[in-house]
Amino acid sequence: MRSILYILAVILIIGWLLGVFVYSAKGLIHILIVLAIISLLVGIIRRGDV
Repeated sequence: MRSILYILAVILIIGWLLGVFVYSAKGLIHILIVLAIISLLVGIIRRGDV
């Protein structure tokens, strides 16, 4: 499950970078970076619990 969260986070970060530098979608694109950070934090927290 942790690897899925990290893969999801990487995909969201890449999408965020593309959105910021290519499409310039202003505020909506920042939702991707927030989701990526949340998924990384959830992965770190769950790793500590195991």
